[in-house]
Parts: sequence; structure tokens; C-alpha cells
Amino acid sequence: MGVLISVQELGKSYGARPLFEGLTFGLFEGERTGLIGPNGSGKSTLLRILAGAEPPDTGRVVARRGLRRGTLAQAEPVPAPGETALSALVRALEPSPWEEEERLRRARASLEAAGFAEPEAPVAALSGGWRKRLAILCASAAEPDLLMLDEPTNHMDLEGVLWLEAFLGRWRGSLLVVTHDRAFLERVCSRVLEINRRHPGGFFSVDGPYSRFLEKREELLQAQAGREERLSNVVRGELEWLARGPKARGTKQRARIGRAAELEGELGDLRWRNAQDRDAAVDFSAGGRQSKRLVELFGVGKSMGGRPLFGPLDLRLGPGDKLGLLGSNGSGKTTLMRLLSGELEPDQGRIQRAEGLKVVAFDQHRESLDKAWTLRRALGDGNDTVTFQGRAIHVAGWAERFLFDPAQLDRPLGAFSGGEQARVLIARLMLRPADLLLLDEPTNDLDLETLRVLETGLKDFAGAVILVTHDRWLLESVSDRLLAFDGAGGADFFADLAQWEARRREREGAAAGSTRKSGPDKGAPSQERGDAGRRLSTRERQELAGMVGALEAAERNVQERRAALEDPAVATDAAELMARQGALDRALRGMEELYARWEELEGKARRENESNGPAAG
Repeated sequence: MGVLISVQELGKSYGARPLFEGLTFGLFEGERTGLIGPNGSGKSTLLRILAGAEPPDTGRVVARRGLRRGTLAQAEPVPAPGETALSALVRALEPSPWEEEERLRRARASLEAAGFAEPEAPVAALSGGWRKRLAILCASAAEPDLLMLDEPTNHMDLEGVLWLEAFLGRWRGSLLVVTHDRAFLERVCSRVLEINRRHPGGFFSVDGPYSRFLEKREELLQAQAGREERLSNVVRGELEWLARGPKARGTKQRARIGRAAELEGELGDLRWRNAQDRDAAVDFSAGGRQSKRLVELFGVGKSMGGRPLFGPLDLRLGPGDKLGLLGSNGSGKTTLMRLLSGELEPDQGRIQRAEGLKVVAFDQHRESLDKAWTLRRALGDGNDTVTFQGRAIHVAGWAERFLFDPAQLDRPLGAFSGGEQARVLIARLMLRPADLLLLDEPTNDLDLETLRVLETGLKDFAGAVILVTHDRWLLESVSDRLLAFDGAGGADFFADLAQWEARRREREGAAAGSTRKSGPDKGAPSQERGDAGRRLSTRERQELAGMVGALEAAERNVQERRAALEDPAVATDAAELMARQGALDRALRGMEELYARWEELEGKARRENESNGPAAG
């Protein structure tokens, strides 16, 4: 597998603030790379540089000759007047060698497979989630070698995210995706690359899913912290030696004085990097209510535009309850939240709220933020201090708690990123004591570290939480039960996402089964033919038992070969680069063969277990 793009000593700044510097890495054929990093670290900028849409300040990007790139930007393109989903996709296919009739046929087939019921509907009339689906289809239409997606799951509902995962599962090219969706990283990506100034070289890359990345990053940060502690002791000893005033007459004394200066510089660098490991502090204020019942719904139903959304629905929420809502856009999730807050009244049934119930809502559209406000105005309402849990905190300290520099206090909100604006909203919400938190897509634009502390804050919140999010990791971690709307007036409770996904597969299977022809499948193997090769041999069992160790060794080998290829010392040595590329290709082929063999043996073992049936018991 060859190099698609080689990045060498890349740097980019905005004004006096460096986004990243000295980045050196490669993107390889067949890889599915997840690009992550804190808000403001330059992920979108790096994607534009890799796409050739923006130049770097320093360093260079070398792309394989003839590399075809498809790009989805984070900002949605403004549709042309009268443009339809079909015409937009046909236009995206124009660089292809196909004739107009074939482009039209392919566009219709792609839209149908993506679930578009009306291919000729105006783009302007589509919801944000369906526009995103269309933009992804357009970016991938010409079948580029490298598909680059910037936050593709943002503003998609869970159904849309599941569609995207299935779509990318069939994608045959390489992938580079910027995302904060942890479940998406786990399911889709075969490599995770984080750009963060706390890492040596400004980035950290791990082959494997997100869970493996977390494990390896924790090892790295612990080692880095340990290195700082050990180096601090060494430097302390060297400084004590220097304080005694040794005369630098001999070569050894001069060398030791020089070494002490080097160690002090390395320690300063380590301390700076380790200090970057800061998280926003998210700790919502509970109202302190002792009542076991905050709000109850008795047979509540609601319709919109003559279409039933849900009902009759019974629901009881008390302190500590965490309810996640699922369903496609327009199925009733936001409507239920508006009913709970008292903004809407039900068409049927009744809602009983505890006296003086304090409800705090997070607005996914950021409508409560005036972009002309300064950060100081947004956080402190013009005051020098804020009151949190009975304590007065200076507005500059409150800003630092959410990873803002005090020097930013007088900047207008319009100059901040979407993730930073989301942090501002959360900071404002935390100052309002609540019995019930209504969170409608709070994760949009938040970086992974802020997501992690938001997750902890919601789990520790003493009141009730209603959560709408396409972030399955957060949904699964926070919610103690789920309420799923089917979009046709029905709503069911589930214990977890696995139960909901199993029900979803059952319904899809039943729908598919109803369209199949009745009668036996002539192409299906008979039981007698299926039994052959169904059971594992003794040798295969031994092979399967040792497969995990073999795969780990193969992955380590790939990492070592890739690190050797990305070594800046050989960047200009063509012969050595080719030799190291060949070694990496062989290592990748070996790992792929091992994975294929593992899947074969696992499948055989699974079929054997199924044929044996459940154990008696």
C-alpha cells in the first residue's frame, strides 16, 4: 500500500497564534484515518491544506501523482437557485468519464440507496441532516482515491449517522475524517491521528480503533509525566552542582555545564506540553429539590400539521433520572422537550410538574447567543463576577474554567468557533440551578476532551436529564433508559442502544422478508453440504487461540515500519524511501492476511456453536 500524501514539517498560524508546527506524517492507501484534536488545534485548516485549498506557512505537502481527492467541508455550500438533489449530484459527477445518461442513472441509484424519497426535491427544502447526506454523496460521487470529510456527523440524527457508517463500510477508497463522534471513530476508523501540542512533534498516531488509541495515549501521557518527574530530579541535582560554582576548566566540567542547560530546556518543554492537558470543568448546579417526582406525563399525545408525533405517552421523571431520546428528525424529540418545559401544551393527556420546577434548556441552534456580545458579556452579563454554587468567582477565572484565555474576554462571540460558542452556552447554563436539564444536541462542535468532561458532569448531576444527541458514546454512558420515536406516532422504551439496534434490525429484516419471493432458496446450500468444513480442526483451534498475539505482533511491526518511513532523516533519500515503503507494504499485507484468517476461523467457530445449539441448563 503506497503513500497517498506525505506531510513534512508542516506549520500554520493565524496572526500570532500558531495552530500547529513541525507536523510530519503520511496518509496511506487503504487507510481510514480519524483526525482528532482540541477545538482550535487546526483540524479543519489541516484538512484544507491536504486538499490543496489552502497553503501552509511552513513545510510542504507531497501528494501522489494523479491523486484524486474528494472533500466535504464543515460549512454547508449554499445551493444554487432551483437546484435539486438530483441535479446537484449529476453536477458532482461531471468530472467523470460517463455520458450524461449514465451520470443521471448513477445519480438516481445513489439517491435511492441513500434513502431520498424525492430525488427532485429542492435542496433548499431539505433538512440539515439530508443536506449533509447529499453533500457526502457529492463529495464521493467521482470515486476519489482519498475522501476527506470534515465533521460529517454534525447535525445528523442517529439514523443518518448509521446510514453514513454503512455507506463508508462499502467505500473502497481511503478515508480521512475529522470527527468528535467517538462511536463513529470506533466503528469506522482503522487509524486515529491526534494533533495536539502536548505531544512530541505535535501529533500522536495509533493504528486501530479509538479504544486502542485511548489506551496508547494514556500510556504515552503517563510516560511523559513520569519523564518530567525524573528529569526534574536530575535537573535539581545539576542546578545544585552549578550553585556550588564549579570551574569550567576541564572538558568534562564544560560538557556537564552544557548538559545541565540542555536538560533544563528539555524539562521546560515537557512541563509546557504536560500543562496543555487541561479539560473544561463541567459541573451543573442541581436545584436541591428532594421531591421524588419532578414531572409526570399521563397519556400525553401531540400532533404537528395534522401528523401524529407520539401518544398516548406515560412518563415519570425524578431526581437522578437520565433519559435519552432517539428518532429521526421531525419524529417528536424536540417537541417532547418543549412540552416538558411548558413551552407547548399537549393535544391530549396531562402533564403534572412539581411546584416551582426549575427547567434549564440547551439550545442546539445557539439562538440564545448574540454574536455581537463579548465573551465577558456572555459569561458574566456585564458583571465582574459570577455566582456558582453560592461562591463568587471572577469572570476571568470562570472563563479559564472553560479553557478561554482572559485576553479573549473582550472578543465578540462571532469571532469564536462553533465549539467555543457551545462551551460558552454550557458555562451560562451551569450558573442556573436546575431540577430538569433539557439538552438538545449539546455535543455539536465540542471537542473530545470537552465531551468527556460533559459526560462526567451529566452523570454526576443530581437532577433529571433529557438528552438528545447523535453521539452514541455519550448517550450510552449517561442514559439509564431510552425513549425511541418511530416517526409514525409510536414511541417505545429501551434499556440501551443494543436493544434498540436489535429491534431496528428485526424491523428491517421483516420489511425485507415481506418483499422476497416465497418458497425455498435454490441457491442455498443443503444441510449436508453446510456441515462440511463447519467444525474447527485441532490445529485450527490452536491457530485461533494464538491469533490475538499474532495480530498484536503484526500491528507493532506495521507501526515500526510506518515510523521508519515517516522518519524526516530519509525524506530526501529516494532509494531508502522505496525500500522502507516496500517493507511497510509487506507488513500491511501480512497483517491483512492475518485479519482475514482470523475472521475465517472466528466465523467457523461461530457456525460450530450455532449448530451445537444452546447448552442445556
